[in-house]
Order: sequence, then structure tokens, then C-alpha cells
Amino acid sequence: MRRFLAITALSLLAGAALAQSHSIIGTKHNLSVSGPGPVRAVSEDRVCVFCHTPHGARDVAPLWNRLDSNASYIPYDSPTLNAQPGQPTGSSKLCLSCHDGTIALGDLVSEDMPITMSGTTNMPAGGGLIGTDLRDDHPISFDYMDSWGQSGGELTAPGSWDPHVELDDQGMLQCTTCHDPHHDDWGDFLVLDNAQSLLCRQCHQPFGFDQTPHAMSPRTWNGSGDDPWPHTEYGDVATNACLNCHQSHHAGGQEELVTSDEEEQVCFVCHNGSVATGDLESVFNKTYSHPVTMTKGVHEAGEDPLNMSSHVECVDCHNPHRARNGAAQAPFVSGVLEGVSGIDAGGQAVDEAAYEYEICFKCHTGTVTPPLGTITRKIPSTDLSREFSTASPSFHPVETTGKNAFVPSLISPMTPASMIYCSDCHGNDTPGSGPGSLRGPHGSSYEFMLVREYQTGTEATYNPQSYALCYQCHDESSILNNESFSLHYKHIVEQRTPCSVCHDPHGIDYGEGNATNNAALINFDVDAVDQEPSTLLLEYQSSGPGAGTCTLRCHQKDHVGLTYP
Repeated sequence: MRRFLAITALSLLAGAALAQSHSIIGTKHNLSVSGPGPVRAVSEDRVCVFCHTPHGARDVAPLWNRLDSNASYIPYDSPTLNAQPGQPTGSSKLCLSCHDGTIALGDLVSEDMPITMSGTTNMPAGGGLIGTDLRDDHPISFDYMDSWGQSGGELTAPGSWDPHVELDDQGMLQCTTCHDPHHDDWGDFLVLDNAQSLLCRQCHQPFGFDQTPHAMSPRTWNGSGDDPWPHTEYGDVATNACLNCHQSHHAGGQEELVTSDEEEQVCFVCHNGSVATGDLESVFNKTYSHPVTMTKGVHEAGEDPLNMSSHVECVDCHNPHRARNGAAQAPFVSGVLEGVSGIDAGGQAVDEAAYEYEICFKCHTGTVTPPLGTITRKIPSTDLSREFSTASPSFHPVETTGKNAFVPSLISPMTPASMIYCSDCHGNDTPGSGPGSLRGPHGSSYEFMLVREYQTGTEATYNPQSYALCYQCHDESSILNNESFSLHYKHIVEQRTPCSVCHDPHGIDYGEGNATNNAALINFDVDAVDQEPSTLLLEYQSSGPGAGTCTLRCHQKDHVGLTYP
């Protein structure tokens, strides 16, 4: 009998412990004197009374024992939101009667006097204090089904959700869709374990996200720099998933609920070598870089590339929900550039760029061209879409294959039918190799953000390193043996004239150039080449592959109809 009683007692204790772990008793929502959290009553031992009362309750389910806050809330808003949240309603309003911090925790409908709390009156500062400005919190009290219908497939149908995730009776998404105030099995009173963002992904299914490193990478923080995940309990990229960049409450960047209001810092906290392979933050600190730190709060998700304010942020070139490892062949976008908007060769905005140059054209074409260092050309242009256009008299083959079939200097396997990327010339000058290589136009030690040295100006003593950019594709021996042009050696070596003095590396503006005067990328640097005094001409005329006539003044000599070869 004693043994039976002992076993029974142990069973009851075990059952009580299990019940407590799955109930409000062992959570911070137990505000009674027995509560485990830092906020609790001085002497009140009733647990449920802080929210519910069996007698004299308000006419609000479930037997509600608190007054509504009279606060006016600032609802969440974002250009990507297909909803219009207003003032909180339903269960969200009930939650905020504590969590907005405006009503004393012990101020209850059923009590003549507020219950005295230990060390605090209202919700103290910390994660639980939501406040009345809801712009840094996940939107609540909106018609989810209406949003789902407008999401284009990036929100899921409620029928596919785990049963613990529910809308309210009006089809509204509320605090209780994600939080169960009575159970804290998963932390933060979540209704599901959010490892790998399982809870987030009940509703959200960004196209392609499951195939990205942000959803799959096992990489962890190496302890250097700032903790990339101070708002989570998870220790690797895949388990954090959405939480690598987003947080549902107290988000640093309000729009899209990202972790920082400095857009680039959302990326740099991992892409500084502390989590991701390679230190991109240091690359952006090179002398010449895309100025992602120059603007703040200018970028808008879904902005029109044709009418956006001048700026550049990481997400202008990379879609973190789509970016993945994956090579491609010019001119098609590689995996890291998938799902990014652009401007096509015809000047029209495209939701998803198919070609790398379309992403570049968002800033480097038309009226949105930012101020960049340039070489002063006879035909000036900063509109790359006009220079690379198929209508241009000559261009490097970025949009399409080049027009010149006579290019004997090309290094195999390149041929006149080959195409190249903008990033073959513009990018990191120390890219490394392998899966962690830091390629791409982030930053460089060379002017114009070039991947290799490119000598410009005048009077440059010949050094093959000075033309390393050109020699990526063009064979030095072929150039200096005059296989393309009979006086290459004389100009480059003897007269110390850089390639840039005669050749415009992008192409010639199709509205001003022509095939006679601007074949072979000829567009003179007018700081180095001047008009011929007697004719006042500064002119090249092509007479066929590798042949032509110049009338101009160069290297202190006047050329009047000087013919080559």
C-alpha cells in the first residue's frame, strides 16, 4: 500500500509538473506572487485574475477583466504590404491592454483597488513592451484573406496552416495567430517552434527562398564583430532563416521589419566574414565602391526603376529571398542576381531582370545616372544603354555580340561572337577563388571600380600591368605586334599613349556616333587629343578592318589625313 501511494504521489507530481510546463503557471504571464518572471504581484496569489474574472467581467470574451487602452496607435505600413491595418481590434486590443504600457498591470475591472505589483506598475521596458507605435511590429488586425488574394502567391492559404495557427472569427490576423498567451513551450508564447522559421513560413512563402543559402546554410557565427542574431536563440543561418534579416517586434528597420534601419547593416552583420565566407563589408570600404552607406531610408521596396531617387543599396542588386549559388553565361543573370528588377535595352522597367546589364541600367542609364568619374570624350555620354545599344556603331559585347568580326587579339576561347558581363570589368580587384570568392561590383582599389589596373591619361610609360584590364581578353603580344592596328606598338610603347586615349571601353552613343568615325570603339579623350589647327578637325575615319585615317593633333604632332596602315 505504501509503495502504491508513493507511486501515485510521484505520478501526480510528475503530472502536475507536466501540466505546469504546458500552462500559464510556469510562464511570465503568471503575474501572481508565485510567478517565475521579474514582474509579479506583491501578495496576490490568484493567477487568472490578471486577465479573467468569473463574475463582473466586461462584455468581452473570454470573461475579460481589463479595460481597453485609450491609446491611439500608429499602425505598421510598408510599400510591400497588401493590407491596410488600422487601430487594433479583437484579441490584439486585449493583448495591448498590458503590452502597450499605458494601463497598470494590476488595474483590473473586478478589483476596487489596483493590485500592487513588485517593482513596477506598468509593463516595464524590454521585449514585452510593444508601445503604441506599431510600425516596428508585425501588422495585426487586418483581413488576411484579402491580403492573400493580392499577394501573387507569396502568402499561403489558411487551409495549409498547422492547426495551432489561426485567424480570428472575422478572418483577421491578430496577435493570437502567432502567440498563445497560456502556453510558452516554444518561447515568446509562440504557437509553434519557429526553428527554420516554421511559424513565419505558415503564411509567408517567398518564391525560391527554400533554395537559397539564407534558408539552407549551416554556417554559424565565429564570434567576431557583433552578434548577428541577438533577437533569436538559434545559432546558424538555416535555423534562423527569416530571422537572419527580420524580426517581428522591435525591428530596427520599420519597413519590411528588418533588423537595422541602415539597410546595408542588415547584410554586413553576416557578410563581414563573421558568418558568410569572405568580408564584403571591407570590400565596400575600398577607395572605389558602390556607395551603399551614402543614403539611408531612400530605397523603397518595389520602387519604379524609371522614377526612383538616386541611391544604391545591397537589395538594388540582390534579392535576399532569391539569391543563390549558380553560374550563368553572359548576358544572363547568375544565381546571386535572380529576382531583381531592372531596365531593359528598350528603356522599359522589368520586374525581374533576365540579363545582368538590365540591373546595371537601373542607375547607369537615362536621367538616373549618378555622378561618376569619367574621361572627357569627343562624344560625351554617361547613358550606358545608348552606348551598349545594338544601334551603336561599336560597343563591347554586353547586350549582344559585337559588330567587328576582325579582332585578332582575342584570347581563346573568346571569339568575336563572345559576350561579356559588366562585372567582367567592374568589380573587386582581389576576388579570390572558390565558393567564398567576393566577385562583383562591390568595391575596388582601382578607379572606375575596375577588377584590374587600367591606365588612363597621357605620357604613361609602358608597363603591361598598367593595361591588365584589357589584357584579360586581348593578347598583349598580338596588340604589340600590330595585328589589329599597324601602329599599336608605336602609340602604346613609344608614344606612351594609353588605350583610353583612343578607345571608349563601353561604346559610342548611337545618337551621335557613326560607323565611319567611331568604328573599333574610337572616341577620343579630348584632354589628350586636340583639333588639328589648320582644319580644326578631330576625326578618325575607318576604311576597313585595321585601317583608317586620322586628322587631329596628338603627342605634339599634327596629323592631316594620316592613313593607316
